[in-house]
Amino acid sequence: MPTLTVLYGTPTDPDAFRRHYEAVHVPLATALPGATAVRYALDVVTLAGDAPVFASFRAEFPTRASLDAALASPEGQAAQADVPAFASGGVTILVEGD
Repeated sequence: MPTLTVLYGTPTDPDAFRRHYEAVHVPLATALPGATAVRYALDVVTLAGDAPVFASFRAEFPTRASLDAALASPEGQAAQADVPAFASGGVTILVEGD
């Protein structure tokens, strides 16, 4: 099952990131058409040292075509356009699976 994974680096203002992410971005990201098992985490930690990731988002899709269509949709475009508004620590976007 293809999974969209978004990893957010540590922002310059963690509190502002949290506020924007939960109030604005999560509603945009969870509106991706066809997404299933959507989940996110803030304040990601590792078992060894500092975490290079502050937050993560994952959404599963039934097919790679449905993932691609979701990203190209108006909802996907809105979510992508919002990222620069809060992700001052950088972002890595991964697609896992076929």
